[in-house]
Amino acid sequence: MSLYHFFIKKKFYLHLLVAIGLILLMAWTTLSMLDRYTRHGEVYIVPEFFGEDHQEIIERYNEQFRFIISDSIYKVGVEPGAILQQDPLPGAKVKQGRNVYFIVVARQPEKVLMPNLLNLSIRQALVTIESSGLIVSNISFTDHFARNAVVAQQIEGEPVEPGTLIFRGSEIDLILGDGGDVFNVPFPMIFGKKPKEARDLLHHSTLNVGNENFLDDADTTDARVYKTEPFARPGQDLKPGTIINVWYRSQKAVDFDTFINDSLFIEDTTNTTLNHEIIEEDNL
Repeated sequence: MSLYHFFIKKKFYLHLLVAIGLILLMAWTTLSMLDRYTRHGEVYIVPEFFGEDHQEIIERYNEQFRFIISDSIYKVGVEPGAILQQDPLPGAKVKQGRNVYFIVVARQPEKVLMPNLLNLSIRQALVTIESSGLIVSNISFTDHFARNAVVAQQIEGEPVEPGTLIFRGSEIDLILGDGGDVFNVPFPMIFGKKPKEARDLLHHSTLNVGNENFLDDADTTDARVYKTEPFARPGQDLKPGTIINVWYRSQKAVDFDTFINDSLFIEDTTNTTLNHEIIEEDNL
């Protein structure tokens, strides 16, 4: 049978139409399923989750998004379980079931190894403590030939061996050598400084931070050192290990340049001009 006769047969055209129909049906079915799966055109706006408890958010939005905790960080003063970071960010347009990643506040601090601070200088010890995520609590001195070298490390008055697992953020007591002699240290210039700057300066001078009082606002962003007790001018000799109580005021409320120039360095017979001004304000 010739090729011409084969093509003109009705069966050929019927089979061709059936094949084309099947192809179109398969294409339509595939596109419909794909459209249903991806929910084409249907998007959700990602809300802002910062500060919310991640468990509550997961329960509330579990039908819209798929939540993944990518990391947890212990943060002092923040409610455990609170959301610190989210990805995608608030306002992003996403499809239903999109992965939303959270970094949340850990229920308890992670543990770190206690570093070996023994025989380090105070400056080396302070750098090591900060890099390990720990905090200096108290600095004291003992009779030892190596002045300002760490001769003991403690937590809450108890010795802690290097390599011991402790919570990040633990407060470390340092006992330093006095060099076998009585000596004084100059008071650092902390007036007008931010809280962390003031603490670092005091610790590097082997002085202790006592009570910290914020007079203007709970938000410490603009807080600067305004008063100390005992009062000392920069460079004045103090006994190492002295506890310094600190008062802060907001730089929005106080012109610290004028305050330091006019109040801090003016000679007066009582040597308490700065504290006297604060006492008067506190009594108003």
